Amino acid sequence: MIWQGLTLLFTLVTSVLVQLTLTFIHRDLSRDRPLVLLLHILQLGPIVRCLEAFCIYGSVGRVEEPYVSITRKRQMPRGGQSEEVERQVGQAEGKLFTHRAAFARTSVIQAFLGSAPQLTLQLYICVLQQGVSIGRGTLMVISLLSIVYGALRCNILAIKIKYDDYEVDVRPAAYLCIFLWRSFEIATRVTVLVLFSSVLQLWILPVVLLNFFLFFLYPWVLFWQSHSPFPENIEKTLTRVGTTIVLCLLTFLYAGINMFCWSAVQLKLNDPDLINKSQNWYRMAVYYMLRFVENASLLLLWYIYKTDFYRFICSPLLVLQLLVAYAMAIFFMLVFYQFCHPCRKLFSSNMTQGLWDCSALLCLVCYAPDGDAISPIEKAGLDPLAPDPTPHTETANDTTRAWCVWEAVAIEEGERRHSQL
Repeated sequence: MIWQGLTLLFTLVTSVLVQLTLTFIHRDLSRDRPLVLLLHILQLGPIVRCLEAFCIYGSVGRVEEPYVSITRKRQMPRGGQSEEVERQVGQAEGKLFTHRAAFARTSVIQAFLGSAPQLTLQLYICVLQQGVSIGRGTLMVISLLSIVYGALRCNILAIKIKYDDYEVDVRPAAYLCIFLWRSFEIATRVTVLVLFSSVLQLWILPVVLLNFFLFFLYPWVLFWQSHSPFPENIEKTLTRVGTTIVLCLLTFLYAGINMFCWSAVQLKLNDPDLINKSQNWYRMAVYYMLRFVENASLLLLWYIYKTDFYRFICSPLLVLQLLVAYAMAIFFMLVFYQFCHPCRKLFSSNMTQGLWDCSALLCLVCYAPDGDAISPIEKAGLDPLAPDPTPHTETANDTTRAWCVWEAVAIEEGERRHSQL
């Protein structure tokens, strides 16, 4: 009965959150449609939106629209140049875009606040029962696909927000890399949490709560440090209390995503769009380093305190497989940013060049004398992976410049030591 109650709870909570999102954030409340609000109360709001989207799609092109809007997008640079293309967008297409954005956001809510806890619970039950039934296995596969799809939507949303001025064309190879990246990452994370909780039931709660509250409070700490005024332009119909509730729900979702995988979209509460449009590569690197250390630590504790319950499992091999799986997730992430990113032509350097520059900067730190703090930005003047807003082609000048900087600093350091002798 307890497992059935938790299963229903995870399903109903996400359904209620989806209805609230469509009602308040996507303005179903301000449209004065009592029937739609009634259907939201009956948990049928997404179905009504699907039917409305199909009706709009079927009527596109049949009636000439009196009002159209013009959008200007820049194409990806070819030969160092980028052309701007104008495009007319009708009212029907604009409504379809609104519905598509609403479905994308609700899919992320469903994935990380419903499917992720559901997958963790069902896998935990399978471990306790030492078996997987057909129904529970099907539910676990559907939950995993839902989480991966939600993470994929986060990646695509982050790319479109950051490069809003460009026409972004995501190719099948990019989808495949993101799918493999997120599948390995999420499956490994869920398995590690389940194994740890199966031997240390009381300690899993502090681990989960610490992770959750750190990510929940992190955007608010940055907001308080910026000394920015409280956001007032999220929705005109919302009061200050309503705005606070919306921001809390947003940071709640942000914390839920980061519990299981890297959220490609970073919150910035002092920005009008609430999204940080600058890609912080060092923050991503720190996240994956700490997450890898955390997963390894939890697996080590599971290996130390495991009981005879796991006597039929080769524990060292399982630990190695999970660590390799997480390393595979990082590998596919690097492949995506190196070869398959739709806007990689806008990067100041590719992934290989970035790793080379980082190794050069590491050498600078290693050769620094005691008491001298060498800043990578001051010495090299490079941000190897930061995207550049002005498109240009990749050349070998970055490699030559990084090597010259490294060599100059090495010569300077040699002269300094010689003078000291």
